[in-house]
Amino acid sequence: MCYIQNKNKNKKNKKNKKKNKKNNKNKKNKNKNKKNKKNKKNKNKNKNKNKNKKKNKKNKNKNKNKNKNKNKNKNKNKNKKNKKNKNKNKKNKEKKMNKKKNKKKNKKKNRKKKK
Repeated sequence: MCYIQNKNKNKKNKKNKKKNKKNNKNKKNKNKNKKNKKNKKNKNKNKNKNKNKKKNKKNKNKNKNKNKNKNKNKNKNKNKKNKKNKNKNKKNKEKKMNKKKNKKKNKKKNRKKKK
């Protein structure tokens, strides 16, 4: 009797051991998969982060250049305007001088005429 009971007990234990081993393996795999999934997600997150970083850098540079060109053009136009004004002023000054000269000349002429 005792022998048969023991035999059955051993059989049960063996079966349970096998079952536990299988369950543990499955549990381990499940956790491993979970971890891998998490890592993959984080990897993708970082990839996107880096992608965005690059994109932002590119845009920043683009805007920098845009502003640089804008300022360059602004200055170009300003210089053009200044040059134009300078020339205008020069011409006006000359005109004024000529007027003055002519006035003097005419005054002299008129005086001579009077005499």
